[in-house]
Amino acid sequence: MTDLVTTAPAHIRGFRAGDGPQVVEGWRRSAPADPITADRFRSLVLLDTNFDPEGLRVAVAGDRVVGAAYAVRRLTPMAGTDLEPEQGWIPFFFVDPAARGRGLGRRLLADALDWLHGHGRTRVDFSSYTPNYVLPGLDAEAYPEAARLLESLGFHTLYEAAAMDRRLVGYRFPEDVAHRMEELTAKGYRFATPSDDDVVDLFALAGSHFGPDWACTIRSCLAAGTPLDRIVVVRDPADRMVGWAMHGAFDAVDERFGPIGVLEEMRGTGLGEVLLHLVLERMRARRAHSAWFLWTGAQSPAGSMYRKTGFTTTRVFRVMRREAAR
Repeated sequence: MTDLVTTAPAHIRGFRAGDGPQVVEGWRRSAPADPITADRFRSLVLLDTNFDPEGLRVAVAGDRVVGAAYAVRRLTPMAGTDLEPEQGWIPFFFVDPAARGRGLGRRLLADALDWLHGHGRTRVDFSSYTPNYVLPGLDAEAYPEAARLLESLGFHTLYEAAAMDRRLVGYRFPEDVAHRMEELTAKGYRFATPSDDDVVDLFALAGSHFGPDWACTIRSCLAAGTPLDRIVVVRDPADRMVGWAMHGAFDAVDERFGPIGVLEEMRGTGLGEVLLHLVLERMRARRAHSAWFLWTGAQSPAGSMYRKTGFTTTRVFRVMRREAAR
């Protein structure tokens, strides 16, 4: 089997029925820091409303999948009617370790870029596709060869996203945060699990002030059965919903925190910190040993709040972009 991979020339084509198990297995061998399961591949790729099998470029040597590069563009708008006609994404690519060293990764990416360009996409991001992103971007420390390859093809780093973790064993709600919550409650702020009717305001808050992908994420997880008690919302004295925090929104993983959002005009009041700790308290009550998330600005106000709360950076991802003329 290995001799076949290392000696047979690979040809590139679109995804076909029967490729899935080999793509998942090839991904596992090629990206050991980020293995995927068959059900996650089905959910993130095959069930995506924007999935086009021709966009999933598969490299085959003999009868074996030895690499893949996924190119995707919007067929269904995230919100309204905007199909982002110039924008494309490459959420992932890989080459089997036994098939490396012959330029196959470059061929796959060039093929994926050509496919996107053929559909009018002149701006391509790796890999911040929403709502079904696999990772926020490239972990150059884990995959230095991939970083060099992307850069050689004209991708540049837009910004970096930090993934953070916090141990919850022994967690206790901080006294200063409890005192701040009492002060806010005395002023008329109300922290609570949302009711069914509250989700209407939650979708509006997330979609209007934080992006349609946030509203889509919350709607999708609730439709899939995520209980409402994974969410805490806050209303101001005028009964306006001004923030929320949650866990379990992605892949039903209880230990994954987020998303969290507070109206910009309300930041600096302590609302975000209270919401964060209310959710951490619930996570610990469900026997979570840790809380983690994949994406925040390391130097952003949110990043500072997380560090104050005891989160530490575990990985850094580069969100990268390539732009080309038509």
